[in-house]
Amino acid sequence: MIKTSSLTPEEKAVIINKNTEPGYTATNDEFLPKGTYLCRKCGIALFDCKDKFRSHTGWPSFERELGNTVTLKPTPNDLRTEVVCNSCKAHLGHVFFGEEYTKLNTRYCINSLALDFVPYTNIKDTEEAIVAAGCFWGVEHLFNKLDGVLKAEVGYTGGLVDYPTYEKICNGDTEHVEAVRVVYDPKIINYTGLIQYFFEIHNFSQVNGQGPDLGEQYLSKIFFHTETQYKLADKVMQYLKNMGYKVATQLHPATTFWKAEAYHQQYYNKNSGQPYCHIRKKLF
Repeated sequence: MIKTSSLTPEEKAVIINKNTEPGYTATNDEFLPKGTYLCRKCGIALFDCKDKFRSHTGWPSFERELGNTVTLKPTPNDLRTEVVCNSCKAHLGHVFFGEEYTKLNTRYCINSLALDFVPYTNIKDTEEAIVAAGCFWGVEHLFNKLDGVLKAEVGYTGGLVDYPTYEKICNGDTEHVEAVRVVYDPKIINYTGLIQYFFEIHNFSQVNGQGPDLGEQYLSKIFFHTETQYKLADKVMQYLKNMGYKVATQLHPATTFWKAEAYHQQYYNKNSGQPYCHIRKKLF
């Protein structure tokens, strides 16, 4: 699924305009025991973390790709070979040969902004949903418990200004909501199942926030990437209305997803807490 609308300006500069991020600023340069690196634009699996190595060049480096997932394109003007996602043609970085870093003698030098990491292996393709249901700590916490969800991260979306911060949106003048970006395996759970779960974990009838958290940043919203996502979400909402529920949830096209500050990510895991206004209530 193409997710260009939710990319940040920096991600678009790399993925679409073929820029190179500054060296040693990588956001995906951890060395983790297992996981898969996805294309940030379309979600296809590109690299396994077991094939990552330290090149000390300033960018994430891999010695091989996952299957036939990338295309190598010579770029005569700068004498380098470009690495392009086979699925969506996103610019990923460049490949270099003969440097003797590894036995394969190959270094895929990839921009971290073109990658999306999930701590799972044997992944081939992924999808993405962006939702808002009040305080993003609880929404993220519960989505990470759902089978098929590979990653949930908190951020801000739907507002008027670039580079929002928690302090700015709490002032109530940016129109951003606290949102959660959910990356999931469509072989395990589909978009409809994900949206049904979204409605089960919050009070979607509340019009002024969520629980005790009041204000526009806590409103219930779904941000759709495609017309198909819009229709599926709307179908779930109509089902709830037909059951007699009042649905205050709003549907909006996806816009830039600004990842929230580090201390907000995995908040309840870090602080051994539990959501105070998000409890699952089975509806479907």
